[in-house]
Amino acid sequence: MVPANEPQFDLTATPVPDEQRLDFWPLYFGTIPQWITLEPRIFAWMDRFCDEYNGGIWSFYTLSNGGAFMAPDADSDDKWHLLNSMNDNDAEMSAEAAGIAACLIEYSHHACRTECDAMTEHYY
Repeated sequence: MVPANEPQFDLTATPVPDEQRLDFWPLYFGTIPQWITLEPRIFAWMDRFCDEYNGGIWSFYTLSNGGAFMAPDADSDDKWHLLNSMNDNDAEMSAEAAGIAACLIEYSHHACRTECDAMTEHYY
């Protein structure tokens, strides 16, 4: 988090080229216990929160601050409707934002499940 008295910083997302997709998870999450379970659990969160989601191709992104996430590929700029019945959060967002939301939920759960400080850092 950027303190209120410091200037904002630019955060940029860069798509991971197709030829580097196989290296994405081990490169960014390889030191984290059970990292192999992250991707299917992110899919499961999206399936749980978004009635319109029915699988598909996802793109991987790296962030200029060292972070990484994945988001479903979208054929249009249509908004995705996500509803979290655990807290009644109901929102419409872009496919990229929906992917970030699903990743953050799983990153948080995985950090608690594994008690891994490195995973907690990925969440923040």
